[in-house]
Amino acid sequence: MRFWLFVKLVAALAVLAVMGFTGMLAYHVAVRPLGGVFETIIPNPTEVLSSQDDAEFAKMLDAAELPDIEPGEKAFQKAHELIALGQLVEAREKLTAIVNLYPASTSASTARRIVGEMNLDEILSPAHPEGKQVHVVQRGDSYLGIAGKYKTSLDLMLQLNGMMELGSLQPGDELVVMPLEYRLLIDTRQKTISLWEGGRFIRDYPIAHLSTGAPLKAGRTTVSSKAGYLDGKRVMPEAKGYRGADKVLQLASPAIQIRPIKEAETALPRGIYLAPADVEELALLTRIGNEVEIR
Repeated sequence: MRFWLFVKLVAALAVLAVMGFTGMLAYHVAVRPLGGVFETIIPNPTEVLSSQDDAEFAKMLDAAELPDIEPGEKAFQKAHELIALGQLVEAREKLTAIVNLYPASTSASTARRIVGEMNLDEILSPAHPEGKQVHVVQRGDSYLGIAGKYKTSLDLMLQLNGMMELGSLQPGDELVVMPLEYRLLIDTRQKTISLWEGGRFIRDYPIAHLSTGAPLKAGRTTVSSKAGYLDGKRVMPEAKGYRGADKVLQLASPAIQIRPIKEAETALPRGIYLAPADVEELALLTRIGNEVEIR
């Protein structure tokens, strides 16, 4: 009986010793180094770090490969921050820089889309008078005459003045007009049609389908005519119903049309096809005589 009591006492003392040693070891690691056997088991981490050679540490940092962020992406991140802050003018400048300076950037296509939307909102906004004029109707004026005088289109006159169709003109009436001096750039490799004002990018439109027979040759041409098609009938810009018609732009040379693509169409005639909404918008922003460049 005494023997088993002795064994139990020894076991209890061993457990207490292990618990005490474990507690002291935890204190050594978490609170304060105790030295002695504990330092042999687990060295002081502060001393280990302080013993590192500064030159070797600096060399290690120099050798580390840090990810490079391309300039276009940096500009896009900054533009995103400016948009979030409501600084739209500064944001558009950043995005336009991406379009002009970093066209191969991964953010370039998104930048082009955002800039295009901003530009279109500005062009069509009544609250933005830049580039717009007010024409006071005189006796003998006609819509075609006014459009020719200001180098604009009937499409844009209808849009800027909130009209669904052309009504009668009365002396003293006021019409908001805006000259259209944009240039179309048809890029057959990128499959886009973009709109430019001098060297300033305005907006671009993806080409849905090219049906040109032989490849289009690089060169310059003009928009030779504009018309609409309603129920299969040709509708001229000054005619009733033109606003709701499908728009078609005719190029002078090569004699090819920019047309809307329809889901039901299978055999497409020769032409450059865009989404219907894009052709409508392009017709709004172009006039007969606008320069067209093919690349």
